[in-house]
Amino acid sequence: METSLKKTKSKKSKLTVRQMAIVGMLSGISIFLGVTKLGFIPLPAMSATILHLPVIIGGILEGPLVGGLIGLIFGLFSMFQAITTPTLTSFMFLNPIIALLPRILIGVGSYYIYKIIAFKKDTVRVSITAFLGSIINTVGVLGLGYLIYADKLSAVWNLPNNKAAAITCLTIATTNGIPEALVAAVIVTPIIIAMKKIRKSK
Repeated sequence: METSLKKTKSKKSKLTVRQMAIVGMLSGISIFLGVTKLGFIPLPAMSATILHLPVIIGGILEGPLVGGLIGLIFGLFSMFQAITTPTLTSFMFLNPIIALLPRILIGVGSYYIYKIIAFKKDTVRVSITAFLGSIINTVGVLGLGYLIYADKLSAVWNLPNNKAAAITCLTIATTNGIPEALVAAVIVTPIIIAMKKIRKSK
């Protein structure tokens, strides 16, 4: 009995060949969207990013390990971008805590949010999960960025003090984060539903 339980646990903790392929495919999509700039959707006041959507999809469909790995690769790509195409706030993404942790949590969090939500209609569950998964990214990056680099952000943004930097982070989270989360729900939901139907038909 104990031997069978150990085998079951070891199987759950290891990635299957299919899951490894999914990690590679979804990570590749995220990187492709970033390199080609296709992962940025212009909105009236700003551009929404969809680079994190493959992480949400991986987490919902394949579990926290797959979602977390895709998030890790997305985070590493963020660090690469910060080095190769620096912007005013790229210094934040040179820090692994900011670049990696929130991105890993997107995949892990999306899986557990989806499991916890009690709605019977799957489209509603997926939409809420995608929305909140995107919010994890926004809050994680801006929250950690402020906590670690409040002084530096104030200087870069030419702000008088850290309180003004906090207000700016909150404003960005609202004006950028909410549209991004809505875009995530709109794009991720039909993809997840379609993929689940394909799996059931096999």
